[in-house]
Amino acid sequence: MLLDHSTRHGLLLWHALGRSHRATLVIKRGDAVAGLGLLRAGRDEFGKERFAERSLVFLTETAEALGRAGDIADGLAVVEEAIAACEQTEGRFVFAELLRVKGELFLLQGACGAAAAAEDHFRQALDWSRRQGALSWKLRAGTSLARLWRDQGRRKEAQQLLAPIHGRFTEGFETADLKAAKAVIDELE
Repeated sequence: MLLDHSTRHGLLLWHALGRSHRATLVIKRGDAVAGLGLLRAGRDEFGKERFAERSLVFLTETAEALGRAGDIADGLAVVEEAIAACEQTEGRFVFAELLRVKGELFLLQGACGAAAAAEDHFRQALDWSRRQGALSWKLRAGTSLARLWRDQGRRKEAQQLLAPIHGRFTEGFETADLKAAKAVIDELE
């Protein structure tokens, strides 16, 4: 609907954002390569700088999709670009998620010290989400850190971290984030 309406009325910003929303859906459905193409088209359509100011969330999606597609270096570059945009525009509402995604990209990279760097970023993401009262970002960061700890054999710590965060939710249990967190909790029990 957003794409149709923005096309009919010549709303270029909204059309670029509509394309980006469509791209996010394509990525979430498992086609990172096609989704990345759509994200780039939306970004190019509006202009890199103006788009970054208004759609930091889509930059996190781009970085994460690049990692899934095996292009980790570009994913890290996009995260750094988004972090810089956060600092320039004071758009820190998505900062916790950027830190989490950066940690996930470090894990995918698998270099020496990647796990420690990832853990540091997950902890920073948790700290930012706590300070902002952003429970959904906290859930994502907690799930990422719990997975890392699970893989390191720190199962009890992982369960003690994630279960209370998950327990704060009262609805939305069919969302992808809550399902993912619950799956980790169930595996840890």
